[in-house]
Amino acid sequence: MPDLFKPPLITIIIATLNSEKVILNCLESINKQKYKRYEIIVADGGSTDKTLNICQKYNCTIIKNKFKTAEAGKAIGLKNSNGKYVAIIDSDNILPTSNWLSQMIKPLEDDNTLIGSEPWEFTYRKNSGFIERYSALIGANDPYTFIIGISDRKNIINNQWTSLKLMQKEFKTYLKIKLEPNKLIPTIGANGTVFRTNFIKPNFTSNYLFDIDIISQKLNSTNQPLYFAKTKNSIIHTWCESSVSKFYRKQTRRLKDYYQYKNIRSFDYKTKYIQNNFKFIFYVISIIPMLITTIRGYYKKPDIAWAFHPLACIITLYCYLYVSILYLLGFSVTQSRTNWRQ
Repeated sequence: MPDLFKPPLITIIIATLNSEKVILNCLESINKQKYKRYEIIVADGGSTDKTLNICQKYNCTIIKNKFKTAEAGKAIGLKNSNGKYVAIIDSDNILPTSNWLSQMIKPLEDDNTLIGSEPWEFTYRKNSGFIERYSALIGANDPYTFIIGISDRKNIINNQWTSLKLMQKEFKTYLKIKLEPNKLIPTIGANGTVFRTNFIKPNFTSNYLFDIDIISQKLNSTNQPLYFAKTKNSIIHTWCESSVSKFYRKQTRRLKDYYQYKNIRSFDYKTKYIQNNFKFIFYVISIIPMLITTIRGYYKKPDIAWAFHPLACIITLYCYLYVSILYLLGFSVTQSRTNWRQ
């Protein structure tokens, strides 16, 4: 007979590949949680550094991820999950408070219509790398999503977690939002997103779990609205720290992976947002809008990290155009994970 007073089990899924520089802080922040009923599944793509040694010290269940990518790691983690909830944590995430897990599942325990929860902002740390601070300020890792208005974390300029017009009901510790079929939705799904396991695991057979497609797939298949919680807390995403080369590498990987796996994805977001693609191109090549955003941002929150905004946009546009042209000309855009490092 089940123990009605036993807290629900949370499966924490972390995909790794040579993540020794970031995984220790991630696991240590999980270890400090007051909520102790969790399991950690690390899906590793073949790390040759100290990643696995570190994970073993934190009693992680380590599963081999032969496909190497984070999306494949999340899929195999989900298939082996035992919890009522699955928390998708990236290896470069850090839980900022000891009650983070409790905060994330509370809305789901209180309201069974909610399919999942996600922090409404990235933690801003004034002594962190300038690219990490920049991402926290705009509420996005990719300036593209910030500019076209589909990002899913609060930005400092308008203090909104998304620019999309969504029905929202405010509660003390979270917002209950309504996501509807055939409408644009924010890029919900990564960096600390928690889902009900019975929402995504039943009938899941794919070798890849594309986190930002999870909700879109369900909306398209059922044609019914879904309800989601944006919790009034944050998560740290170290992202690229202060490395411009890492930012370039990750932006390039983002689109290469999109083209490589587009035929098996449930949601072609680049096609759906085609008008917004032109909006982003105009925003960058006309230069002035980028400078206005930089000035507005600095006025709201003075930080030299805002100076990275024009460069981030230019790098992103270059990566997207370069990889797209390669793909359209028939060249391989397969992203190699050989020697990949976090």
